[in-house]
Amino acid sequence: MSPIIPEKERSSKPMDDANIIYHPDMIRANEWILTEYQPPEREFCIFVPCSKKKPYHKSPSHTMYDRIIFELLRPEDVHIVTFGTCGVTPRELDTEYPFMNYEFMMGRCNVAKIKRDFIKMESERLARYLEKTRDNYKHRIAYCIGDFRTAMQKATEMVDINVEIVPAENTLSENLQPEKRFIYGSLSRKPYLQDLSDTLSRIMGIPKRNVGIDENLSVNDTDWYLL
Repeated sequence: MSPIIPEKERSSKPMDDANIIYHPDMIRANEWILTEYQPPEREFCIFVPCSKKKPYHKSPSHTMYDRIIFELLRPEDVHIVTFGTCGVTPRELDTEYPFMNYEFMMGRCNVAKIKRDFIKMESERLARYLEKTRDNYKHRIAYCIGDFRTAMQKATEMVDINVEIVPAENTLSENLQPEKRFIYGSLSRKPYLQDLSDTLSRIMGIPKRNVGIDENLSVNDTDWYLL
């Protein structure tokens, strides 16, 4: 496959600050995905947030999500799509420029205008992707919190396509930490992962499985497994 943006056509603008959402190459790459890219047909599309470590699929967070997802679903039935700071990035493209090359995390941005612009831009991109793939997937799940969640909620309203957004609102409320900078904490928290697992189990019509941690093997909180 040819690069989405050939090297000689790439912008020299920096990719390590909050202006990443306006970066011409990020805009161009997302426009290519929304117009030229041909998505697969799968039983499930699971949207997960982008990560600091690249490529996303090798990051600790995505490794953790995969352990939950692929304990329950067959790889050939699932299409993982990353979204957030990167826009909308199908997993098979996450080693491409510019998705491998930016360093700023929108979740850490405190500039009100940029946050507003991000939610508007991202919700519109997600809505376009959902419409583009209306007939490609039977089930859609988005695992997200914060501004990414807001963008996905707005996107579903724009196109009237159902996306199950997890963790559940009551789970978020129960795990609220108002004294923390990130009041809902990380998506690596066990109650949130349990919601993801339970949602997949319910859709598949199989018994729920408990999310646990292997005390003998774990060195950090990414070593999740299903009991």
